[in-house]
Amino acid sequence: REKDDKSKTWMPKFLMAKEDKDQRKSSDDEERNIFKVKKSNAEKSKKMEKEEKFFRETFMYDKEINVINTATAERSVPSKRRVDLPITAGEQLDVIDVTEGNAVICRNSEGRYGYVLVEHLNFR
Repeated sequence: REKDDKSKTWMPKFLMAKEDKDQRKSSDDEERNIFKVKKSNAEKSKKMEKEEKFFRETFMYDKEINVINTATAERSVPSKRRVDLPITAGEQLDVIDVTEGNAVICRNSEGRYGYVLVEHLNFR
């Protein structure tokens, strides 16, 4: 009896998998998904350009933006001012420039720039 129960549960799963193969998406659907990805990448790059422009105007930064180092945020810190970069614990940040105080200018994965205190960062 135990063998019969196992074979009964196996057969429907096998048949369902075969049915799924017959219900494949058409190539038109796949092409549409590709275009959606390209569109979102274009929107993301446009947003990053906007953030960079805002950064240059706010910080009066006319140098070329080069990544000096990468750091990981040790803890989450909300921003108190618009020029401060809010960070979450474990977030990867690109260090762009070092300031005179104990803060550095960083960029997050979304393309936002701002000051982050060195004590909140872990450099590798």
